[in-house]
Amino acid sequence: MLKEKAMEDPRSVNSPRRILRFSKNRRATVSFLDPDDGFGVPGDHGPKPSEVYGFVGSISTVVATAIFLVWAYVPEPWLHSVGLFYYPSRYWALAVPSYAMVTVVLAIGFYIGLNFMSTPPPTSFNTMFDEFSREPSSFVPSVEGDELPIEPISDIGINQINELMFNDLR
Repeated sequence: MLKEKAMEDPRSVNSPRRILRFSKNRRATVSFLDPDDGFGVPGDHGPKPSEVYGFVGSISTVVATAIFLVWAYVPEPWLHSVGLFYYPSRYWALAVPSYAMVTVVLAIGFYIGLNFMSTPPPTSFNTMFDEFSREPSSFVPSVEGDELPIEPISDIGINQINELMFNDLR
């Protein structure tokens, strides 16, 4: 009974021929629900370009890794038996990853060195004050009622920080 009802319903999709017929028919629309808003989303549906690039990138990475591992570890007689005679020297199987790792380590070292060079020494006043420093204002507004106005934004002085951190709390 249920199977017959599904066959009679023109919108039921239970065979590839019906799917193709619906895709050719301009009046047939399929709405996909977006889980965020719960409404049908009209228009073209398909993968976003970033999804396609990510998929192609991941597949090509796996393929390149497999080719590299075959080239680096399979003995030469096996490659010759398959018909591969022209390939790079096995020296590059070790040289390229080694050069890449040394380049990354040196880049990190240079980056840390540049940060040390651009940071002022600990004894410099530039570690406490710069062009954006704001002194607390000494203006005391008149108080009406119990509410006090919000103080303007300013830096906390080093003497207040030292007093809070290093004085004995009693």
